[in-house]
Amino acid sequence: MKVSLHIVPALVYCLVLCSHINAFPAAKVKSRQGLPALFIDDELIPPFAYMSYLGEEKYYKEAANAGIHLYCFPAYLGDRGINSTSGIGPFRKALWVEESTFDFSSIKNDFDKILRADPNARVIIRFHLDVPQWWDERYPEECQLLPDGSIMRQSFHSKKWRKQAGDVLRECIQWLQDSPYAGHLVGIHVAGGFTEEWFYHFKDHFYDKNPLRTTAFRNWLKNRYSNNQAYLQRAWKNHSVSFEAAKPADISGSIKEQRWRDPNKERHIIDTFRFHAATMADNIAWFCNIIKEASDGDLLTGAFYGYHYFVTDPRRGHGALAQLLECPDLDYLSSPNVYNRVMGEDWPPMAAVQSVQLHGKLWLAENDTRTSLTTLLKERAPEICPPGQYESSVWLGPPDVESSTALLWKNSARMLTSGYGGWWFDMWGGWFSHIDYLKVLQHTQELYTKYPYAENNTMPAQVCVFVDEELSFYDTSFGSLTSKILNNRSTLAKTGAPYDLFLRSDIDTAPLDSYRVIWLMGVLELSESEHSLIDAWRKSGKTVLWTNGDSTKIFTPERETTLDQLAFNAEELQGMWKNAGVFIYLDTNDVFYAGRSWLSIHSIAGGKKTIRLPFAANIYDPVRHHLLSESEREVVIDMPGNSTVLLRVEK
Repeated sequence: MKVSLHIVPALVYCLVLCSHINAFPAAKVKSRQGLPALFIDDELIPPFAYMSYLGEEKYYKEAANAGIHLYCFPAYLGDRGINSTSGIGPFRKALWVEESTFDFSSIKNDFDKILRADPNARVIIRFHLDVPQWWDERYPEECQLLPDGSIMRQSFHSKKWRKQAGDVLRECIQWLQDSPYAGHLVGIHVAGGFTEEWFYHFKDHFYDKNPLRTTAFRNWLKNRYSNNQAYLQRAWKNHSVSFEAAKPADISGSIKEQRWRDPNKERHIIDTFRFHAATMADNIAWFCNIIKEASDGDLLTGAFYGYHYFVTDPRRGHGALAQLLECPDLDYLSSPNVYNRVMGEDWPPMAAVQSVQLHGKLWLAENDTRTSLTTLLKERAPEICPPGQYESSVWLGPPDVESSTALLWKNSARMLTSGYGGWWFDMWGGWFSHIDYLKVLQHTQELYTKYPYAENNTMPAQVCVFVDEELSFYDTSFGSLTSKILNNRSTLAKTGAPYDLFLRSDIDTAPLDSYRVIWLMGVLELSESEHSLIDAWRKSGKTVLWTNGDSTKIFTPERETTLDQLAFNAEELQGMWKNAGVFIYLDTNDVFYAGRSWLSIHSIAGGKKTIRLPFAANIYDPVRHHLLSESEREVVIDMPGNSTVLLRVEK
């Protein structure tokens, strides 16, 4: 029988659907060479995916041709846009039509488009768990209650919302289990709140006057203070407070000051922020547990959370990453790269990635990187884009192909050197539809496949930074004081030496042997055990920096000094690194990454760069298969301006 070549893809797609087995692949995050890695049916899979909000078949085909076979697409319980302040419309039809009525057609349409483009596709669905409009109207007592009596979507303290949204999620998973798509579904990304990122919804200020919140706060206090009222009264310095009458503090942000809160006098406010963040972590864990139970443990679970390294407004609710990392049902965490989206700057993840990895979770960066082909939403979907929205500078890409390619390579370099994955977020579609951009995506897949992880990391970081994710809880400015300290992240990548980032809560468990410098960045007060650790680190020859809210103290084995500053430029940090014996690979103040036998430089100025190594090695250009240096301790490269180079080191 003859078959026309032009119908072969359709025939393959039909065979895929007709021969499905009603079982999800077994998708797991397991350790490989000491780092979390993605396995599907025991096969190591490159942890790089493609996603678009608008989802067009031609762009899925481009991703497949670039070697990507992992995809994400969104699905929505509700019928409203993800941004509750912009007026943006929904990207898909609502799944939850009525109390017990569901419409899975949007999921079917997305799967069909992907599988027509790539019959070998594996898919992670991003489920947004905000409720439909009809739910607000039917259950106003379960919604966020504003001071004027109006409501705004579900209250994140509503047990009814958690129960009903969880039941809908189970219905979706069961439908998927019985569908022809079961063999292609490998995970569910649980999303909720503002922009799908588990931010609380608010406009100018945060309010939720719902009594459910007060009840939840009192229960949280009982758990935190071991149901011992005397503990609570001592912590709050209030002998009249009780578990039965305690109320959350006003964290609306309507009053702001330029000072740090005194924990001895304002524990009530700090505890309110802790509860505020813990609620979001609890919600994520709740839905992850449902997914694991409904899929017999086969589906991956993940979420956006833990943006303590960039989002400094504590009202957003992202200060309980340490709590969420203890969740056994969570497989991965994500954030976009920080939004300092200009050439010549590092775009790190918004969380302490090394702590995420330390707890066995995979990190997946959302690379929503603008290119010269980036379009505005009003051009691609004007029917859902209000006038003036999504048009500012952050939504515009670089003017040329060369700069765009450099930014994509910078994304790849950071993922490869740090040992994590991510997805290429083609938000409105077509942003990566250039041969040079698609080559970056393809090479990233190939390089991970060829060099999944080094057998041993011959270039470990010698600088370790600990950050306190609760720092913003003490910031009465609601972020500006915190930003002054955390803005050091932009210079840390320009010192010519890699660094690792951990949460303060992991200070006792992080492996610290290889570090020569330890920086406690944004730790307002040291505990007794932290004082003891500093003494031990100094005795072992390490240099310790402690940046509190007023100054930076430097402890070396020989002396202690105090600098009246919170932020440092690259030259100042590099000088301290050199004094501490940190190996400096590059001294040009360019963005520099190193790790897992990879080196990368991202430079605006370009020119000749001398890279030094702590050992003799061969240095390759892995994309062009070109040996640059053989058994040498340094190599000189000549870079064009606005470019990124990625190099491979082999001893």
